[in-house]
Amino acid sequence: MAKRILSLFRNLFRKRVIESALDDELRSTLEVLMQEKMEQGLSQAVARREALIEIGGIEQVKEGVRAARAGHFVEALARDIRYALRRLRRNLSFTAVAVLTLALGIGGTTAIFSVVNGVLIQPLPYSHPARLVEVGLDLPGIKQFNWPLSRAEYVTFREQSRTFEDIGLYYTGFGGNLYSANVTGFGRPEHVPALGVTDGVLAILEVTPLLGRSFTRADDEPGSPDTVMITYGYWRSEFGSDHSVIGKTIDIDGKPSTIIGVLPQRFRFLDMTDLGILLPLSTQSLRGYNYFAVARLKPGTTPAEAIADVARMIPMELDRPVEFFKEARVTPNIEPLKQYIIGDIGGVLWVLMGGIGLVLLIACANVASLLLVRVEGRQQELAIRAALGGSPGRIAGSLLLESFLLAVIGGALGLLFAYGGLRALVAFAPSDLPRLNDIRIDGLVLLFTLGVTIGSGLLFGAMPAFKYAGGGAGTRLREAGRSVSASRKRHRARNVLVVIQVGLALVLLVSSGLMIRTFQALTHVQPGFTAPAEVETFHVHFPPEMIKDPERLLRMDHAILDNIAAIPGVSSADFSGAVPMDTGAESDPVLVKDHMLQGQLPPARRCFWVSPSFFETMGIPLVAGRDLTWSDIMNKRPVAIVSENLAREYWRNPSDALGKEIGGSPKDWRQIVGVVGNVHDDGTSQEAPATVYWPITDSDGFLDSPAFALRNTHAGTESLMNEVRRAVWSVDSNLPLYQVHTLDYYYSKSMARTSFTLVMLALAGGMALLLGIVGLYGVIAYSVSQRTHEIGIRMALGAQKRDVLNLVVKGGMCLTVIGVGVGVAGALALTRFLSSLLYGVKPTDPLTFAVVSLVLTGVALLACYVPARRATKADPIVALRYE
Repeated sequence: MAKRILSLFRNLFRKRVIESALDDELRSTLEVLMQEKMEQGLSQAVARREALIEIGGIEQVKEGVRAARAGHFVEALARDIRYALRRLRRNLSFTAVAVLTLALGIGGTTAIFSVVNGVLIQPLPYSHPARLVEVGLDLPGIKQFNWPLSRAEYVTFREQSRTFEDIGLYYTGFGGNLYSANVTGFGRPEHVPALGVTDGVLAILEVTPLLGRSFTRADDEPGSPDTVMITYGYWRSEFGSDHSVIGKTIDIDGKPSTIIGVLPQRFRFLDMTDLGILLPLSTQSLRGYNYFAVARLKPGTTPAEAIADVARMIPMELDRPVEFFKEARVTPNIEPLKQYIIGDIGGVLWVLMGGIGLVLLIACANVASLLLVRVEGRQQELAIRAALGGSPGRIAGSLLLESFLLAVIGGALGLLFAYGGLRALVAFAPSDLPRLNDIRIDGLVLLFTLGVTIGSGLLFGAMPAFKYAGGGAGTRLREAGRSVSASRKRHRARNVLVVIQVGLALVLLVSSGLMIRTFQALTHVQPGFTAPAEVETFHVHFPPEMIKDPERLLRMDHAILDNIAAIPGVSSADFSGAVPMDTGAESDPVLVKDHMLQGQLPPARRCFWVSPSFFETMGIPLVAGRDLTWSDIMNKRPVAIVSENLAREYWRNPSDALGKEIGGSPKDWRQIVGVVGNVHDDGTSQEAPATVYWPITDSDGFLDSPAFALRNTHAGTESLMNEVRRAVWSVDSNLPLYQVHTLDYYYSKSMARTSFTLVMLALAGGMALLLGIVGLYGVIAYSVSQRTHEIGIRMALGAQKRDVLNLVVKGGMCLTVIGVGVGVAGALALTRFLSSLLYGVKPTDPLTFAVVSLVLTGVALLACYVPARRATKADPIVALRYE
């Protein structure tokens, strides 16, 4: 083996020495044979001739020796590559067009695959991620799913489970609002995103702190010293990466807390990217159903076994009233953690991947068409090579090698495009796209790019290689003569490619059209509120010690509200538990007194806790009755307001709901005093949920982190927010403002996924249209150039310009019509995968199909007309002399 490697090295890197030795050896052999012949009486010239015949020819022997050497294949390949590169360099315009076409297709495919890889394919950054699950409950009796856990369920699952290796609770916020803490001591008060966890969470994720230690069960116990862990980013930004930070104290919500650990740089909990601190959840202080759970399954345990195990344990917990337990029909909801994080985004990404894949196919068809034209111009060369003994495999290999070189150059350039395109994709991606930080070009993406590059080279290089590398050298030599016009057989392959390009372009354009129709439909849906760009919203977080005094909290909220209302230009202001579309509202069963059903709970309703002027500030119309008043709030009157669809569900007319009683329990009835318009709180693509609006004082949980809102024409400006901060800090200078957004931000965010899909498919459709039309134009233009002699004869015999125009356009439009037909059939089969992304339009929408088909046909007509018009201007005399 060592000798073979040494021989290979010598043959590849000491070629001159070896060739010189071969020349010397052949010369010596020739001289010996000549001497022998001359001793037999032959003259020197005859002796040399006979010796050469006996040897078999110097060059032939050399070729035989070279073929037997180790590394001959590499040497031959390098020679072929140099030859192919020279040919590509001679025709730079062709090479540039082909490479750019491939770079667009491969680059776009690589960029989208990078997103698919980061979001869907790559495992979570934890040890043994397949064993991690999210644990929740389903309550089908009230139409609520993935319901959080309470303390009793957590303790039961932790102590009685047969399938969980461990389970931990975490708390991200009340009612959907981001859990946070006020940190003071670093200048002005700072709102820091926080996560509450029990001791088992970090152990389940197998996270080892960079510095210090993790939480233990002792940190969860009541009366234990207040402790905190900080993230790597917070450690760097606030502490300058100080390694002596362990043991230091920081004020969190007014209480000194000791830093016990710094989390590693790569730590990320679920998909939260901006966490600053982690706080321990005291098991004894857990209240209500506000906590989510993550668990690690025991080795070899399946999620189905865990579901059965949790179903066994559900009757063991005692927190829930018996009637609620029976009527809500509690069942387990256990989902792999990765699937829980990803959600339903997979459908969008695979649709985009399919769309950009079609663009790559069109690009390959375009390059294949260019190669066919180029190879047709080399027919005489290929015929001579075949006639001189070149094998079909050797000729096909040389043509495929050129295709691979084009693919490799296009793939390399496409990779550069992908780097830039990926940054734009991530920047433009909707904020709810999970695992954004995991999107990158890694080894798997590079391997994918290599595979796509090789596959593309085979795809567009196979047709010209196998079409022109076979036998029939004599036939090709005759066809290369100047008197032979292009036959239908020679054009058939290019025509098929044009049909494919037009068909694929139509599929993508129809998909884009359906998304455009969807976006238009969504923008015409009234969200339920008016002028959202004029509504500024923000949250204020009060320290825990204030929560113990609701009256004090209400006075502070009211004082802040009065200061905000006094800002010039503010027409109305309010505070509430959440604002529409910010995902902060809760859903709870709501009883209707005159519609009680025996042994059955009503479905959960969307619940907002609001102050007076909430509806005026948000621009939600009052349909019947009246708004809440401060007298209702201060005197704690049992009143409520409902949405119009909830009123119509139980009573025929909204006004009939006034005076009726509803409540969260049979012991807490409240009178309906108003009916307001429906609000699409889940986004305009979803039905407006039936909603109940309770007075803000009915929920102590929302008083500690209220959402303030004000209506002002300068909403969204820094100048207005500076005045708002002064208004808040005049009440308490330690209160930071967070989640500062206009209502229009939440409205736009609700449509971000649709607009992202629309833009991506529109870009893919635009690229497909451009490539398809360029391909059609190229084929028609080349066909006209090949038929110049024929056109000259026709015009010399009396054909009019319109006849020539019709002849050329007719050929191109026939291809277009066939391509449109194929595309319509393909679109009908494929657009059903868009069903989950569409709103207000069907996948088979006839208007979209008709408009796209007409537009594509019209653009194709223009692409055919340009070369046809050029053909009509040809001089018959010049045309007859063509070739």
